[in-house]
This record gives sequence, structure tokens and C-alpha cells, in this order.
Amino acid sequence: MKITLRFFASVREALGVSQESVSLPAEVSTVGALRDFLIARGGAWAEALSHERALRMAFNQVMCESGTPLRDGAEVAFFPPVTGG
Repeated sequence: MKITLRFFASVREALGVSQESVSLPAEVSTVGALRDFLIARGGAWAEALSHERALRMAFNQVMCESGTPLRDGAEVAFFPPVTGG
């Protein structure tokens, strides 16, 4: 399965990349499993996407939860929570 990843705000800054296409192994079938897959890259990836950090995720531009199933050609975005004032 091939998907597009997008990173915003502090996540983008930490990773040094705003977008990436990635081919996933069959066992990566949910947004949460994707996050774990990316964390396993180590280094900045492990730090920026850590489960200790509050992150929002979107699947095809719709907010989602970690159990959201992935599908070929999808776009998944990661970004920090936004506060206003």
C-alpha cells in the first residue's frame, strides 16, 4: 500500500520534511499502526511522533483516531493541537 504523509507546524520543523510518499508493509493497516511504523524509524521521527506528544491526525483531510483503517492512495496528516485566543 502506498500513501502520502503530510506534516505540519512543529512536526514539520522537527522532521525537516512537509510531505512524503511511503510504501507500507501489510501489517500497517491503521493510522495508529502507521504512527508506530514511523516512530520505529528512530531519531527525530521517534521524538516528533512519540505517543507522549499530543498530536492530531487526519485521514484524507478528515480528523481521525488511531484505529482508522488505511487504504491505498490515502493521505495522512500529523500536526500538533491548535490553540486560539
